[in-house]
Amino acid sequence: MAGGPPKALQSTGPHSLRDMPHPLAGSSSEEAVGGDSTPSPDLLMARSFGDKDLILPNGGTPAGTSSPASSSSLLNRLQLDDDIDGETRDLFVIVDDPKKHVCTMETYITYRITTKSTRVEFDLPEYSVRRRYQDFDWLRSKLEESQPTHLIPPLPEKFVVKGVVDRFSEEFVETRRKALDKFLKRITDHPVLSFNEHFNVFLTAKDLNAYKKQGIALLTRMGESVKHVTGGYKLRTRPLEFAAIGDYLDTFALKLGTIDRIAQRIIKEEIEYLMELREYGPVYSTWSTLEGELAEPLEGVSACIGNCSTALEELTDDMTEDFLPVLREYILYSDSMKSVLKKRDQVQAEYEAKLEAVALRKEDRPKVPADVEKCQDRMECFNADLKADMERWQNNKRQDFRQLLMGMADKNIQYYEKCLMAWESIIPLLQEKQEAK
Repeated sequence: MAGGPPKALQSTGPHSLRDMPHPLAGSSSEEAVGGDSTPSPDLLMARSFGDKDLILPNGGTPAGTSSPASSSSLLNRLQLDDDIDGETRDLFVIVDDPKKHVCTMETYITYRITTKSTRVEFDLPEYSVRRRYQDFDWLRSKLEESQPTHLIPPLPEKFVVKGVVDRFSEEFVETRRKALDKFLKRITDHPVLSFNEHFNVFLTAKDLNAYKKQGIALLTRMGESVKHVTGGYKLRTRPLEFAAIGDYLDTFALKLGTIDRIAQRIIKEEIEYLMELREYGPVYSTWSTLEGELAEPLEGVSACIGNCSTALEELTDDMTEDFLPVLREYILYSDSMKSVLKKRDQVQAEYEAKLEAVALRKEDRPKVPADVEKCQDRMECFNADLKADMERWQNNKRQDFRQLLMGMADKNIQYYEKCLMAWESIIPLLQEKQEAK
């Protein structure tokens, strides 16, 4: 029912972390990658977020089997798949095959995660594991701990309104599967997050619970830096570019929330209209049994209304399964970005507090203490990573919404074309009866 997956974004190709320059190293405008030459209005604010775009493709290739394949054949296939883009991707992840597990204490759904890669960080070229929602939640928490300066993609909401949505229904499970698949693809496309050790463990470990029990000490050395940004400091002034980001995110979330509410109301009205059509059509069919000469035209009207009902049902399903999830994902995305922005503000506040403390010391030494320099470096890294992720997010958003709105337009056109064809089909029947008179 979907209008097709989002088109793959251009990338700079696969890199290892040691070969990848830090954003603070600077770049030239000639190295900018991807995107249209004409910026959209919401990107004008983001033009100062850095000159180099590190977006990787938003795609994946379904795996036919879960058995390991040879590295050479896998690499050739990946290169063949990416000939259109003129690039080679080295990491593919896909979420599929949801299964229901009924235990004594609980009932839950697991999803198969198939990974194919030619990276040296992976011992095998292919892995297949099963994960449940709480495992995805664990991964996201670990990414937030170990990569505090980066924007972590959001997960779909865990809870549903009881009695309104059956979380074990095929429709709900499929919607969640798509969201979890997109979550992993977002991480896979990120030039830093995709190399995170927690992500590697999530994709490859047969027994993830063994890693969960080890706690934060396993792989989160960088996570200790989060403790440095928690304090009772108050930020004096947020830089203009980050203030603009904050204002944009507030407005963006507000507008999307309004669109989401209106879309849900439209879907509700469409469902009510659909129920009325299903009652309306059979009336003509029943009536036709009482009318000799009008029997055929009345049956035609009944069939026409039935075709319109089917077309409306397809349109409603597309809105529910394809349109609403994208809106909600980006509302959650804005919350995630606000969280990273808040952490950045805390680091700046800590840096300002340390500078004030140094200024109060009545010493003639012009040298800046080492802890202040470290705090400044941390703040600059936060700024660079946040701006790079914001630019990447803006490009993804522009691509996703362009695909979403074009798909929605196509679905509406198809709906009205089907309705038009249905009503035009009964015109010959009515004309024949008129000519017979």
